[in-house]
Amino acid sequence: MKSFVKDSFVGQILYRLSGRKIFLHRDELPDYVIPEKYLVTEKQLYETTQTSVNSEKEDSKDVSSSSDSTVLNSPAPAPAAAAAAASESKDSPKNDDYIIVTWDGDDDPENPYNWSFGLKAIMAFQISFLTVSVYMASAIYTPGVEDIMEKFNISQTLATLPLSMFVIGYGIGPIFFSPLSEHSRIGRTYLYIITLFIFCMMQIPTALSTSIAGMSVLRLIAGFFASPALSTGGASYGDFINLPYFVVGLASWSLGAVCGPALGPLIGSVLVVRGGHNGYESWRWTFWFMALISSCFLIFGWTLPETYAPYLLRKKAERLRRLTGNDRIRSEAEIKSEGEHTSVGKVLKDLLWRPIEITIKEPVVLLIDIYIALVYSVMYLFFEGVPIVFQETKHFTLVEMGVAYTSIVIGIVIAGSIFIPYVYQIFTKKLLAGNMVVPEIFIPAAIVGAILMPIGLFIFGWTSSPHIHWFPPLIGIALFAAGAFLIFQTLFNYMASSFKVEYLASVFSSNAFFRSVSAGCFPLFGRALFLNLGSDNYPVGWGSSLLAFIACVMIAIPVFFYLNGPKLRARSLYAY
Repeated sequence: MKSFVKDSFVGQILYRLSGRKIFLHRDELPDYVIPEKYLVTEKQLYETTQTSVNSEKEDSKDVSSSSDSTVLNSPAPAPAAAAAAASESKDSPKNDDYIIVTWDGDDDPENPYNWSFGLKAIMAFQISFLTVSVYMASAIYTPGVEDIMEKFNISQTLATLPLSMFVIGYGIGPIFFSPLSEHSRIGRTYLYIITLFIFCMMQIPTALSTSIAGMSVLRLIAGFFASPALSTGGASYGDFINLPYFVVGLASWSLGAVCGPALGPLIGSVLVVRGGHNGYESWRWTFWFMALISSCFLIFGWTLPETYAPYLLRKKAERLRRLTGNDRIRSEAEIKSEGEHTSVGKVLKDLLWRPIEITIKEPVVLLIDIYIALVYSVMYLFFEGVPIVFQETKHFTLVEMGVAYTSIVIGIVIAGSIFIPYVYQIFTKKLLAGNMVVPEIFIPAAIVGAILMPIGLFIFGWTSSPHIHWFPPLIGIALFAAGAFLIFQTLFNYMASSFKVEYLASVFSSNAFFRSVSAGCFPLFGRALFLNLGSDNYPVGWGSSLLAFIACVMIAIPVFFYLNGPKLRARSLYAY
């Protein structure tokens, strides 16, 4: 467990405060045997380089004397190419000038891929818990919307605005934070802890809000700083779970990510009812609860270890330089940054531009972003119909309506229990057997999900009559949720298996931006859509049908990916 904590936030603080005397790394222990390659002195490196250069000159001389006519008749290098080569030779350090730091063998315990199953399970639980709690925060206050309307004397559309602002906030945040987590100086853990602390602090003024404008701004800021858990979480799984098992791990993480928004109204309804009984403005309890749960994770999360390999190798290179006094020791990330002669401003500019560049230049990412944004938007519109059916038509109490949202969780869990063994068979087993697997192997499950979505919407819409039992609409909700989960999960796996691990945070942040900013606007007009298209007997019938028709048209999108995926990926600069 000590090895797990040493690269955590609290471990690094105690390491520095103790003057590097506790939470030591393997290469700082007295019995550590320094690999010979790190003991090569600058003189030895120079002599080896000179021997190599002299050998190359001799070989060049022999070739020149034996084929003069060929050399004379060969075209001279273009001036621009020669200048570029000279510039590169002058300005760019060569890898031969450095000793590149790597892991100490395939079984190096400091490599996150070599952690024990127990440590990986703890890490996975920490990230999943953080993701669930943040997603839960998006809709946890919605059961108190009526109280907010009464308190601030506003319409329901304005009372829903803080929900939209939070969703938009955690859509914008990944554009900034996820690329920063891909820089070897920053890594993942510091971003998780610092942004979570700010998110936690934002709950206090939100709970004390005295205007809807102030509440909306605070929710936007809270969503912005909540975003690393939502976009970088999947990339963190890729840091310590090997590729064959990565899709299974990502599916497990997504179960919590998709269930989080459904758990929010359930917990919120209990808090609102309980707060109302105590004579306190009930909706404020939801934000105090989020302050409490995020504070608990903040304490728990101090033991969250760093998993980003370029960051860990960079720190290892720094320790080895101190240990050996050899200034030629570098990590690949350091060599790259030194070769580019980058300033802090240029590094930030390049990192922040990367998600936008990937979205614009990568057709796979752009098309999937558009598709998932449509699915996410339909889902948020669909959620607006649930209170109309169960609270206003079926006359459920506030808590009973919150329980109705658990049908979403049930649908997702059933879909996950089928999908995880399925993806293990078609992906993990084949990779372990040494067979080649193309990312398009995931798409058939997305097509199944695309078909389930409109079926669930039609069932929900046309069983919402006050003359029909309350159970059939729950079946429609569960089918819709199962279809949405299959779409999200298969397309996330498709992207995860298509792109290099070091770019996954940018790929996922691009997707988070598209889907969240798009879907964040839909709750503002969702209720009006259902009421204007509804009737007394079927209050959400035609509204749900409209969404179902849109979902039917969208079935063509995963089919297009399945047929044209290899062509699209062949044009990619960041894909495998």
